[in-house]
Amino acid sequence: MQIATDDPRRSDVLGLLEEHLADMYATSPAESVHALDSDALAAPSITFWTAREDDVLLGCVALKQLSDGHAELKSMRTATAARRRGVAGRLLDHVLAEARERGHARISLETGTEDYFAPARALYLTRGFTECGPFEGYALDPNSVFLTLDL
Repeated sequence: MQIATDDPRRSDVLGLLEEHLADMYATSPAESVHALDSDALAAPSITFWTAREDDVLLGCVALKQLSDGHAELKSMRTATAARRRGVAGRLLDHVLAEARERGHARISLETGTEDYFAPARALYLTRGFTECGPFEGYALDPNSVFLTLDL
């Protein structure tokens, strides 16, 4: 599995991101969906990575710089055919290492409270994330849980 920076507007990535957004809107009220589309993920403040094996897309993740010391994890998604293969864990470990290398002191994220998001929440907790309050413009929301990790 190779993890590398990539273009979120690449054709196979577009399909994965469209699937991601569709699932977010199917599981959460629209006002509680904070997932970004491909154009937003191409912003200069965001680094976007994909995991591939023999050029087959396995998953993606993004890191948004909020300030010099704080970053946000965005758009973590594993392709359906690649689930249960450790893709999300590898992507998360890659982003955490990159955030440390960039000198970030903290990384935070927002995810859903619904059962659909339980595997993601469990993964974040295994890496040391803890619950926190809303950050960077988010508001309290019964459909969101906020997690942070001091690096």
